[in-house]
Order: sequence, then C-alpha cells, then structure tokens
Amino acid sequence: MKDIINIIFPKQFDNQFRGYKIALYAFYVLTAITVWRSQHHLFAADGGAQTIASIPLDTFTAAGSQAVIGVFGLWGLSQLIIGVIYLLVAFRYRAMVPLMYVLLIVEYAFRAIYFPISKSIPTTGTAPGAIINLPFILFSVVMLILIVVGDKKKKSVK
Repeated sequence: MKDIINIIFPKQFDNQFRGYKIALYAFYVLTAITVWRSQHHLFAADGGAQTIASIPLDTFTAAGSQAVIGVFGLWGLSQLIIGVIYLLVAFRYRAMVPLMYVLLIVEYAFRAIYFPISKSIPTTGTAPGAIINLPFILFSVVMLILIVVGDKKKKSVK
C-alpha cells in the first residue's frame, strides 16, 4: 500500500513517467478530450446545455435559461483550467499522471453517482457526458493499475 501511495504522491514531481507507456498515451487522449470539451462549453451560444446536454432551455424562463448557460460557461472555464493542468502534467510533470488519474476517477464518480441522485438536471434525452462517465471511471482505474504494476515491474528490474 505504501508503494501505491508513493506512486500517486511521489516525493518529487519530475518528468519521469514510471508506468506502462499505454497509460501515458491514454492520458494524452484524455487531455485532448478535456481541452476540446472545454471550448464548446465556453464558446457555444448555449454553452452546450441544450445542444449537447439536452437540457430544455426553451422551457425555462429567460433568466433561468441564462443562469444555466452561465453555469455551463463557468464549467467550460474550469474544464479548460483542468485541461491546461493536464497539458503541464503531460509534457513537464509526468510523475503526476497517477495523481491525475485518481482525480479523474473522483470527478467522474461524482458525475456518475452523486449528481444524478442529489442534483439531477431535467433533460429531454441522455447527454453524452452521462453515457461516458462509467466507461471513463473504469478506463481510468485500468490505466492507474497499469501505472502501479508498471512502476513495480521497473523497480524490480533495476
């Protein structure tokens, strides 16, 4: 268990990636997806609320609709900030990739479990984000396992 903690929280965040390379390459893809998603929430007229998330903005009051669009814009900004952090990790601080996978798992677990139960949003269809939450969690867990196993394997070879 101590080894896993040291892999997720190394004493030094350097540019040394210590797991299987597939987990690093997958992190590059997740980074690109995060940055791409952010731009739509930031720049789309409806923030993606109705056009992507199927939130029936036309049934809301003008103020209610604007509030939802504003929140989606803020969400896009937070996704962009996370995306920039992912870019820094991907190209300068690769030792942080395991921690980023842990944070990704936490984020998507809240999206998949907590929010649908406690803060559900009315929609006219299923948003792509709702469909992808569980696969992202499972995928991130597998990538994290590959990092831990790959790190231990590299240590045993040396």
